[in-house]
Amino acid sequence: MLNALVTNLAAGEPQNPLLPAWYDIVWSALWFLIILIVVWKVALPRLTAMLDERSAAIEGNIAKADEAQKQAEAALDEYTRQLAEARTEAGEIREAAREDGKKIVAEAKESATAEANRISAAAHTQIEAERQAAFVSLRSEVGTLAIDLAGGVVGETLTDDARATAVVDRFLADLEKAK
Repeated sequence: MLNALVTNLAAGEPQNPLLPAWYDIVWSALWFLIILIVVWKVALPRLTAMLDERSAAIEGNIAKADEAQKQAEAALDEYTRQLAEARTEAGEIREAAREDGKKIVAEAKESATAEANRISAAAHTQIEAERQAAFVSLRSEVGTLAIDLAGGVVGETLTDDARATAVVDRFLADLEKAK
């Protein structure tokens, strides 16, 4: 460019060094228009299509994310509902177990009371039978002893059963009165 400036100054043509020659302006304008048409017709539609695809993909992903969030919220609500039902059911089971436990304890107490009463009645019956047996045995021994003593006091042997029984009965009656 410096050469062109020196050549122009030497030729004597006064030209502005900041302005290019007219043929450079025409050729530059022609190439600018060609590049502009190529960009406008080829590159711009491809770029627009690519941006539209990307926008659609982003919007699709946003929609999928919204749907996934709704599903997650629904799952959380379902989980919360099931958890509440499980807690309610567990409370009912605990209450039923407590009631069953109370019933079992009451039945055990009732059974134990009945068994104790049965054992007590059996013991009283056995004691009464043993008392009667002891009473009969004692009566027999006391009777024999009383007859022997009476025989020693009277000086004769009491061999008559009727008389001996009468003496024993009278002796025992006197003992019972003394109580």
